[in-house]
Amino acid sequence: MVERAGRTFGGGSLVAAVFAILTAATALGLSAAPAGSQVRPAPSPSTPEDDARAITQIVTAAEVADWARQRRDGRAMLVAARMLDEVQSRREGEDAPFLTPAALLDEAEAFAGNDRALLDEISRLRAPGPKGVRASPFGAGPIVLVRRVRARETYSFTVEPRRNEVLRVAAIGDGDTNIDLTLRDQTGAVICSDSSRDHFPVCTVARPRGGPIRIEIVNRGEVWSRVQILTN
Repeated sequence: MVERAGRTFGGGSLVAAVFAILTAATALGLSAAPAGSQVRPAPSPSTPEDDARAITQIVTAAEVADWARQRRDGRAMLVAARMLDEVQSRREGEDAPFLTPAALLDEAEAFAGNDRALLDEISRLRAPGPKGVRASPFGAGPIVLVRRVRARETYSFTVEPRRNEVLRVAAIGDGDTNIDLTLRDQTGAVICSDSSRDHFPVCTVARPRGGPIRIEIVNRGEVWSRVQILTN
């Protein structure tokens, strides 16, 4: 069984979801927990399902951030930062991720203007120390790898997924170009593809069979792009 791009939001439903999140956040006052509340504990071991859900949340945060960026909406960007802040990850390679809570908070601050309440919330989320119960529901989180992909280039690598356990892969571009994603089995046959003309494609293979899977990330644009690759 193969799913194409197991996303939580897309298109018009994303706008509705953002407004639902913002309405709930406003009703709660976006308030921080009182001092002395529980701090995020050490990550627990991840399962493939945990990591797959974490990838979905990261991509959703990227979509919300993109929506907020287009509208210069600081509160929506803060929601994206908070969603991303829940997810821990295991970094591979030398290049640091560019889609981070800190980067989104910088954008939220730039959009906030003189909104003192929003600026206070941004400061609270930046601050070290107690921030309320912030235990990640995803364990140690997915593997994150960052690569620079030249214009019209295909970057590929091979993974050996666990048999019969969900495999989810996402490729989040920096927004300058269209990024496509394809997964192929050891015969070269396509088992999942997302070419939805955006910069955050996702592929899910629900029950991979044994053998290596080749992951291909294609920059369809005319300029190079940083790509943040997530796998479980």
